[in-house]
Amino acid sequence: MKARTSLSPLRILSMILLSAIFMLWLVIPLILTILWSLVDKAHPWAWPDALPPVLSLGRWVEVWTTTALPQALKNSYLLAACVSVLTLLLALPAAWAFGRMSFAGKTLLQNAVLLPLIVPGFVIALFFSMLLNIVGIHARFWGIIIGHTLILMPYAVRILTLSFSLIRQDTLDAARDLGASWLTQFWVASLPTLRPGIFATLIIVFTLSIEEFAISFIVGAPDFITVPTILYSYIGYNFIRPNAAVVSLMLVVPNVILMLIAEKLLTHNPVSSFSGKG
Repeated sequence: MKARTSLSPLRILSMILLSAIFMLWLVIPLILTILWSLVDKAHPWAWPDALPPVLSLGRWVEVWTTTALPQALKNSYLLAACVSVLTLLLALPAAWAFGRMSFAGKTLLQNAVLLPLIVPGFVIALFFSMLLNIVGIHARFWGIIIGHTLILMPYAVRILTLSFSLIRQDTLDAARDLGASWLTQFWVASLPTLRPGIFATLIIVFTLSIEEFAISFIVGAPDFITVPTILYSYIGYNFIRPNAAVVSLMLVVPNVILMLIAEKLLTHNPVSSFSGKG
């Protein structure tokens, strides 16, 4: 018989602490957001009520029918799809060079790629909007796509670089010695290693593009509306907490699901060590 293993007091305490942090930072805010989104307009939720006096879907109907949220959802998801594919394609050459080659200044260039993560979003957005006017790009949709691609490129390059570095050179050499073409070498020896990183890149860039506000607002307003711009309008001067809760749930819940899928992919590939959001 196997000896029964008992958890040490320190490990039990750590598990309790981690569970408490998880509840505090994720579960409780999510529950409160759901409750706020269900507050009936005719029965406000105020102190000392522990729960909303009346629950209804009236806020959901109001936000969906009286705002540009349906169009904003279409805009956000169309943008995110285009940005994720474009970012992936543009990041592949740089990631291949960083992951498979050795050259002078490699570390410096890798750090330079991460610079957009350091600069505040609104600073980049203001500079980028001026740059678009200078070069004559006035289409808001394409302007936002270019902006999102630039600021999200570091995530794609970082993930794909680590994916390329995991490709076994001996496997590539064996495929080449057996007479495989470059396409067969890529398909058999490289793609299985790259696939989790590619899918993770698409999902993470897609999620971050949907959440991005600064460039979407400065470049797109007032003609091109995304979900974050509607959300910030509700938490601005005329603060409407229940309506903001509805929009935030529409924004956050799909993204959480996508990030869980991305993390599942990353657990099958050690590229999960990349730094940054997600």
